[in-house]
Amino acid sequence: MAVPIGVCSSSAFDYSQVQCLMSLSSCRNYSSDMQTSLPVARSNHCIMLRDRRSSVKVFASRGNVSQELESEDNAGVSCSEEDDELSHVMKFKMSDFKIHDRVSIALGERQGDEVVYEATVKDPRSQLFNTRVVLRKLTSTLAKRRGRRAMELLRRLGSRRLYHSYSMQVHGYVCSSKTEDSDSFTLVHGYHGSSSLRHWFQRSDWLPTLEATLALDEESVRKVGDDTVGGPAVSRQLRVIRLLMRDLLIGVNYLHSHGLAHTELRLENLHISPVDRHIKVGILGNASDFHESSPVDSKLDSNMDRRKMMIAFDMRCVGFIMAKMVLRDLMDPMIFSQFKSFLSKGNNPSCLREFLTSIINRNSSSGKIGFQILDKNWGAGWNLLSLLLAMKPLQRISCLDALRHPFLCGPRWRVDPTMEMIRWSLGSTAVRIAEEYIYGKQQRRRIAHFIELMEMLNPHSKPRQWLELLPGKWRLLYSTGRHIGLTLRQPPARVLIGNVHLTISKLLKPEATFSITSDIGYKVIIGRDWAHDKTGTDGKLKVTSLSKLRAGRRLYIKEETSTSNFGSATQDVRDSIIEKLSSKKWRKIMPIKEYPSSLPVAKLANSDVEVTMSLDEPLSSDIETAKNVIREVRMQIPPELFELSKIVCGTYVDSRLLLLRSVNGSALLFTRSHVNDTI
Repeated sequence: MAVPIGVCSSSAFDYSQVQCLMSLSSCRNYSSDMQTSLPVARSNHCIMLRDRRSSVKVFASRGNVSQELESEDNAGVSCSEEDDELSHVMKFKMSDFKIHDRVSIALGERQGDEVVYEATVKDPRSQLFNTRVVLRKLTSTLAKRRGRRAMELLRRLGSRRLYHSYSMQVHGYVCSSKTEDSDSFTLVHGYHGSSSLRHWFQRSDWLPTLEATLALDEESVRKVGDDTVGGPAVSRQLRVIRLLMRDLLIGVNYLHSHGLAHTELRLENLHISPVDRHIKVGILGNASDFHESSPVDSKLDSNMDRRKMMIAFDMRCVGFIMAKMVLRDLMDPMIFSQFKSFLSKGNNPSCLREFLTSIINRNSSSGKIGFQILDKNWGAGWNLLSLLLAMKPLQRISCLDALRHPFLCGPRWRVDPTMEMIRWSLGSTAVRIAEEYIYGKQQRRRIAHFIELMEMLNPHSKPRQWLELLPGKWRLLYSTGRHIGLTLRQPPARVLIGNVHLTISKLLKPEATFSITSDIGYKVIIGRDWAHDKTGTDGKLKVTSLSKLRAGRRLYIKEETSTSNFGSATQDVRDSIIEKLSSKKWRKIMPIKEYPSSLPVAKLANSDVEVTMSLDEPLSSDIETAKNVIREVRMQIPPELFELSKIVCGTYVDSRLLLLRSVNGSALLFTRSHVNDTI
């Protein structure tokens, strides 16, 4: 006969010192029901089950646990003290339940302060008759406070039906008996499956299983503006993530509209109900009231600030959930700690793509698909993620605005993009083209087209706006000038160029003066089989100069006739831009009929240049080889990075991208980098 058990998410369970009579066969049945492989260790008093994410203790008595719990009811029940404040929820006795002989490990949320049971209501007079529920026996003072808080907040929520659609249902509590310890408090809430959302995504077959649970068909996918089912893995995962994110945002927005912030949103607190196929947000035990303030802070402005800060905290948690759902590698605690450390250091989340490329393996199945999902629709996923995780709390997107974001809207829903979203899309597309490393004529024209558009939409045209955005470390992505790589030429020294960075530091005096350092990493390949063997000697070339920032304008001269291929190509790009902007779609946003004759820019006046070079052994003492290396590096990199005085102005800057123009008109596209890359 199976022995009823409970789960205690604590490392110390001092009131369960009873003899354990559970057989090893029962243990095997229990372990298989958990849907994870859990090693079982036998002890004198209890059986310990552990997995790699959490530790629980399973206990059993000689008799039936339900009989032991029901015996407490025979002494009489005392609920008079709680009748007034908890009159809006149901009151139960332990005799109303049939305790199950197993419990899912996914229901153990906290450590050290609760014991969890699964049960079925067996009282025929109850409206929950034959309903499966979860009993949480709260032991610590903090846990009991959270349990009562969850029930008290039900008074605040107007439409219980809408609340229960997107949140875990709290039915009531078990009345404490006279003989029971005064510390006993048992919360009764709904059962919404045996797995949290984290457990869903950690399964190897999570995608087909979630699709079956959500019952995705043509009718259900219309909720996210889609009209198709199936397809490649990227489309299927994006469809599921849109459904889950929209459900989550609707539930969180319902709480915010009632003056509450959840404050504990994470994958472990989210469940998918197999009944109505909605995401259920965890119980509101730690919810915060927007209007709870001390008498000193009773002003309206203080309450508004508190409200904005609490909403911003929830939205940051939603951002973490979205990041883990799309990039499942972030469920690794080590990788996620690096992810949070990047944000806690004050780095702008708009640069997350550049940072995550260095810590997530893009060749893995989850990493590759995750990046493709966020890159779709001109990088809309990265944009939403940066808005959810914005550095300043007041800059984070709200639930309603997130529901209208292009990333969460399918192709059937037309969303009018904001100017900020257009700039983001242009920059993301230019970055994607630059990463292809296929610089044919068509690709070069396309990227030049997007660069010209970005310059026309530059949001920061005044030099004082550049003072805050320009400092930092920028990685070179693309140059519209010449491209000479390691080809079939026979140079005296074969050099493989690595990452090229431009580090800009603001000086205290004189005003608006910057120190610009071009840092070029390279590798000198010594062997003859350079096409297959890229090993060699590392080296670096640094070029430093001081620059003064001033206001200026870039003139666009109309060329009637041009003999150079570059000039005709530039004119073709400008003609295509005007044709694009005069279309019906763009005319509403940018009423431009002809290409402007000039645009405001940030002019850079550079001073003398200082060049330093380092080369590892055994080539460090070979002066002739060093000269050949410098010649080859100068041939392969854009000349503006070796002679910084040729950079004359900046035409576009934002939190992640930078565009500089040289004296010959070529453009240099940079992305902000927070990673110390090596070759």
